Amino acid sequence: MAVKNYLIEGSSGSGKTSVATELERRGYHAVHGDRVLAYQGDPETGARLDPLLIVQHRGNPEFISRHHIWDVAQVEALIADQSQPASFFCGGSRNFHQFIDLFDAVFVLEVDAQTLNQRLDARPNEWGSAPAERALILRQLAEREGIPENAISIDTKVPIADVVDDILAHCK
Repeated sequence: MAVKNYLIEGSSGSGKTSVATELERRGYHAVHGDRVLAYQGDPETGARLDPLLIVQHRGNPEFISRHHIWDVAQVEALIADQSQPASFFCGGSRNFHQFIDLFDAVFVLEVDAQTLNQRLDARPNEWGSAPAERALILRQLAEREGIPENAISIDTKVPIADVVDDILAHCK
């Protein structure tokens, strides 16, 4: 997809989708990972989960979160395409360890619990709006569960334009 490829990760509500949208607005190529690459599968093998199993666990946010993965072959194919100068893969996955080494840099969007709660309050009927989902997200935030180590930390309490400016400054 690009000569340079960047992964932008973070907890639910940290601003990954907003960053992708702002990057696109500025003319950069962004992949909305949670929309394009994600599915419910085994984080080790990549095997898609049986739809009946997903339905059975729909009320179990821990299960849903643990099995939210990206299609590794699709990530590899997008990265192999060198038609863009830079691509930003924005979203979260539980199998990032299978493809993280393919990226030129990894960014983690950092958010505090108060700001996260405000953002989740502003998006009713989306992931994080149900009490059990919210509790899971806040626990994952506190424990930094599912967050890549050794990534470049980006503060997202500032306006989205400033967040993207910070990311782009690290890409130069």
